[in-house]
Amino acid sequence: MITLGFLVALEIVARGYGLGGPIANQVREVIFPPRSGFVLYGSMALMMVVLTWRQRLVSFLTALGIDAVILLVRWVADIKVTEGHPFGNGALWVIVGWTVIAVTRRTGEDRLHILKGVALGLLLVTGRKIGDTWLLITSKTRPQVLDQYVATADHALGNPSWLVGRIVEATGVVGSTFLHIVYAQLPAAAVAVAFYQLRNVATERRFPRHHLVHTFLVIGLLGPAIYMIFPVVGPVYAYGAEGGHWALADLWPNTLPSIGTPQHMPFDEITPRNCMPSLHTAWATAIFLHSRNGPRALRFAGTAWLIATLTATLGFGYHYGADLVAGVVFTLTIEAGLRAFERGWDRSGIQLVAYGTAVFTALLVAYRYLPTQMAAYPWVFGPLLLLALASVIHLYVRTTRLWDPKAAPVPQPQPQPEPA
Repeated sequence: MITLGFLVALEIVARGYGLGGPIANQVREVIFPPRSGFVLYGSMALMMVVLTWRQRLVSFLTALGIDAVILLVRWVADIKVTEGHPFGNGALWVIVGWTVIAVTRRTGEDRLHILKGVALGLLLVTGRKIGDTWLLITSKTRPQVLDQYVATADHALGNPSWLVGRIVEATGVVGSTFLHIVYAQLPAAAVAVAFYQLRNVATERRFPRHHLVHTFLVIGLLGPAIYMIFPVVGPVYAYGAEGGHWALADLWPNTLPSIGTPQHMPFDEITPRNCMPSLHTAWATAIFLHSRNGPRALRFAGTAWLIATLTATLGFGYHYGADLVAGVVFTLTIEAGLRAFERGWDRSGIQLVAYGTAVFTALLVAYRYLPTQMAAYPWVFGPLLLLALASVIHLYVRTTRLWDPKAAPVPQPQPQPEPA
């Protein structure tokens, strides 16, 4: 009910700014080309964790068939897809279809089980739509951005976006294309990890109390609220060609910005203020964390995806290094809170969440009010930033290891005394 109320409120706010809200945009994708067909198929995959393998195969083939028919109709009617993906409607139709089947053809526990799967699948889609609407709202309601403050503070970290941006440029089309795929298909990696975590739901008839989808949703709900407090567009817009005449100068990635007195700067009403913190970093960190309990291949994939995502966020000029530091702290704090809630709050959980929140708040305050000092003394503030990040990581690892259940040792047979 809380999520539904939030969706309705966000829909009303979006309508007030002349924008389509998350509910309207999702309903529209039943017929019109979806923004991301991959996300819809990923949502269908999550929904199918409650189904048998035969039902999964039938559902997948049905989705492909529906998409093929829709493509054929568009081709016959000469309808061009100029925005969004030409596929994905079939996956959404299958999700809706299973909702109808659950309500009309199932009863009791079977109905509830399928509806839980539908809700899980729709969470991914809903989270994406909520995020899209939030981003549009930030561009409409925050006419001034704080990029000069973050760019100045980023001198303490050696301006990593400028460095990685030049490296990515040197790799040419191959490196850029690979990183674009990784950056855009983050939901696909999340679905792979979540599907592994939920692989036994169909047979056990119950969901684990905490899994990756929960973390993804909370990150998507809370992150944009920080954007409203700390609006930042990113170096490729504020200091690069993508910003057009709104950019301070065309400096990224070849020329470092000078250290001066940072000021608020006006920006357009189109570009989202979605940098602080980096939610791509946050989501990739969540994927990394939740892949740790999987097989070696999944752990390797989670690590590789995190590294590639960090490289892409910096190399394309979408984020400053300071955004990434804040994004990791943000995720660890949220994950700690969810895990503490799952197991029951105790002193260690409260301390971990409180410390993560304090460090995250201190980062934002430093970026806003101490950027000049951070740039003037990089050998002091740079290590301090990394030390703050390392301290949150260390406390998270130490605390969660104590939370994880330890396998009981196998009792060894005791030697029997020989008869006298």
